[in-house]
Amino acid sequence: MQTQGGYIPKDLSFDDQARAKLISGIKKISKAVKSTLGPRGKTVIVESPEHVGGMTITKDGVTVARSIFLLDSIENLAVRMVKQASEETATRAGDGTTTAIVLTEAFVEAGMKHINEETNISEVIRFINEYAEKVVLDLKKMSKRLNKSRLLDVATISANNDKEIGKIIADAYNQVGKDGIVTVERSQNEKTYAEVTHGIKIDRGYSSNLFINNHKKDECIMDGVRILVADQEINNILQIEGILKPIINAQEKLLIIGSLTENVVNTLAANVVRNGLQFCHVPVPSFGYRTHELMQDIALAVGAKCFSEKVGDDLSIVGMDDLGNADKIIVGKETTIIIKDNQVTDEISKRVEDLREQQQNNTFTKPERDFINERIASLVGGIGCIYVGANSDIEQKEKFDRVDDSVCAVRSALQEGIIPGGGLPLYTIANDMLEVVGGNEQVAVNIMKDALTAPLKQILENAGKSADSIMHDDLVDNEGFDVKSEKYGDMFNMGIVDPLKVTRNALLNAVSVATTILSTNAIVTHLRDKS
Repeated sequence: MQTQGGYIPKDLSFDDQARAKLISGIKKISKAVKSTLGPRGKTVIVESPEHVGGMTITKDGVTVARSIFLLDSIENLAVRMVKQASEETATRAGDGTTTAIVLTEAFVEAGMKHINEETNISEVIRFINEYAEKVVLDLKKMSKRLNKSRLLDVATISANNDKEIGKIIADAYNQVGKDGIVTVERSQNEKTYAEVTHGIKIDRGYSSNLFINNHKKDECIMDGVRILVADQEINNILQIEGILKPIINAQEKLLIIGSLTENVVNTLAANVVRNGLQFCHVPVPSFGYRTHELMQDIALAVGAKCFSEKVGDDLSIVGMDDLGNADKIIVGKETTIIIKDNQVTDEISKRVEDLREQQQNNTFTKPERDFINERIASLVGGIGCIYVGANSDIEQKEKFDRVDDSVCAVRSALQEGIIPGGGLPLYTIANDMLEVVGGNEQVAVNIMKDALTAPLKQILENAGKSADSIMHDDLVDNEGFDVKSEKYGDMFNMGIVDPLKVTRNALLNAVSVATTILSTNAIVTHLRDKS
C-alpha cells in the first residue's frame, strides 16, 4: 500500500459492523480450538513447515490458536485478542488455554444477546468484573489441597487422559517434593521417562575432557567434594594457591564453579593427569544479570562463600572455610549435578521466601517465572526432567505438548489446590446466581449465567451429549457426569479435577478480553489493497 506523506492510509469500521467482524473472527478461532476440549476432544491438523511432514497433529489448544492468522484485518484483530487471553492463561497457569478461548467466545456471545440500545455498557462491564471476582471467591471455597492420589488424577487429565504419562509425571513430582521443579525435554529415542535428582542442576559441563574420570559415561564423578564458587575471572593459578595447597596436602577433591582462563584450566588439567589431582572445573552458568543470582544460590546451597567482583571480594585470601561441600558431583559434557543433603538453613529459608514474593509479580513472563521456580528447586527441592519419546517427529511434537501442559497443570494445582473438573464449578455457580432487581446489574448477571456454563456444555458436546439431558436439578455438591465412563458421581472421588489456578486465570483473562470487545465502537486498521 502506497503511503501518503509518510502516513499509511487507514480503514475505519464502526458500531454493529465493527463488532460483527470481531465476533466472526472469534467464532473462527474458537471453533478450531474448542473441539479439543475434554477427554472426548478431537485432534487438529495444523500446517507446520518447520516440522517433518510439514504438519503438526495436536490436541493442545494454544498450539492451534497460535497457528491461526486470518486475511480479514478486523477478524484477525479479534483472533489476536483471543490469543492474548489464552497465552496469558498459559503464562500464569501453564494450562487452560482452550477454556479461556471457550469462555471468551461465550462472554462475547452472551453480551451481544443481552446488551441493547438502552444498556449502559460501562456499568454492565463494571458489574461483570465484580461478579467475576465473586466467582473466583466461590471457586476458592470449593478448592482442596492436592494430595498424592489426586496429583495422579491432575496429571492424567491434563495429559488428555493418558494414564502412562500421568503416572510418569506424578512420580516425578512426588520425588522432587512440593518445592521441586519438573521440566520437559525431547528424548533421543522412542521412550518417555523421567530422571530426578535431589540437588542442584547447572546447565554447564566440564571445561576440559581431561577432567573426565569415568570414561564409560564421559563424566567426572566424585564423592565428598569441596566447592569453590566465584563469578570473577581467575587468570592466574596463584590466585587460588591458598586453597590448592591444603586440598592437595589433605588429598581432598575440589570443584571450581567459576570463570577460569584457558591457561589456568590447562595447568589444573595437567595436574589431574600427572599428579593425580582430584579436580573438576565448571564454567559460570547462564548469562547477564542471572549469572550473579545463580552463583549466589549455588554458594548458599552448598554452604560456600561466593567470591564476586561486584562486591569487591579478593580471591587471594580464600581459605578452606570459604569452600562449600557436596555429597557427590556428576559433571557431564553439558550439565552438572551437585547432590547435597536436604538441610535447609535459616539463610536458605529467607532466600526462598524472597523468591516466592517475586513469584507474585504479574509482570513476569513465563521464562522469568520458570527461572524463579528453578532457583527455589535448587535451594530446597529436587529437580526432575521428563524426556518425551516417540516413533516419529509428528507424534513426538503432539506428545511433548501434552506432557508440557500436564506438568504445568500439576505445578498450578500444587500452588493453589484443585476443584471439581469438567467445567462443573462454573456451571454450578452460574445456576446458583440469584436474580437481581433489574437494570444493568441484571444484564451482567444474565451474561455471567450464560457464559459460565460454556466449558461444561462444550465438553459434553464433544462427547456427543447435551447439558439439558445430562445435568439434573437433583445433583448434589461436586456431583457431575464422567463422559468417559458415562456415569454420575462425585468429581473428586472419580479423579476428575482441575487446578484452581488454571480455571481462575482462564476466567479472568476471558472476561478482560471479552469486555474490551463488547465496549468497542470503532476499529482502525491499515487500508488493504483490494485488488
